[in-house]
Amino acid sequence: MKSFKYTITDPVGIHARPAGNLVAEVKKYASSVTITNPAGKSAAGGKLIQLMGLGIRQGDEVTVTVEGADEDTAAPALENFFKSNL
Repeated sequence: MKSFKYTITDPVGIHARPAGNLVAEVKKYASSVTITNPAGKSAAGGKLIQLMGLGIRQGDEVTVTVEGADEDTAAPALENFFKSNL
């Protein structure tokens, strides 16, 4: 299991468009990805409605957990995605 923390810099947080892009990125990997908001509520990284339901805003620190066969490549790739897009 690999995990990292990231503080959201997007001015509107994880809203529809970036959430959709994140779901598309997560689906490239076989590993299970879980996003946890500061309140401790979690959502599957591949589920758009669940992600949007977390209510993640700019400045929130999220925890991303990656677990599965390709976690060694998926975790750094997802961390780069967060830095570039969120």
